[in-house]
Amino acid sequence: MGGTILVVDDEKHIRMLYQEELEGEGYQVVTSDGEEDILELLARVKPEVVVLDIKLGPNRSGLDLLQEIRGQDQALPVILSTAYDSFQHDLKSIAADYYVVKSVDLGELKSKVALAIEKVRASA
Repeated sequence: MGGTILVVDDEKHIRMLYQEELEGEGYQVVTSDGEEDILELLARVKPEVVVLDIKLGPNRSGLDLLQEIRGQDQALPVILSTAYDSFQHDLKSIAADYYVVKSVDLGELKSKVALAIEKVRASA
């Protein structure tokens, strides 16, 4: 299957966990803590899917990054990942393709990644 996934999360252990699990599924995974310019990163990495944490530390919002991504690329699948399901009702979050609440069980995340990649390849 394969494909490149960009994981953006401010928590190092989450980035490492997602990377290990998704690489185990055969994906190439690039991680970021969200501090660098998201558009430059997208241009460099060219991911098929972005997994984006909603809360990226005190000064960064994944929802703002989502708006930046959408401003440049409407078709790139973005999966919002957060520990707080209340964000699902934030209007900015409707620009995301999928929404996953963080859990020790990454089954839901993996299935959303697979769905997103399938969707991208079907429309290509």
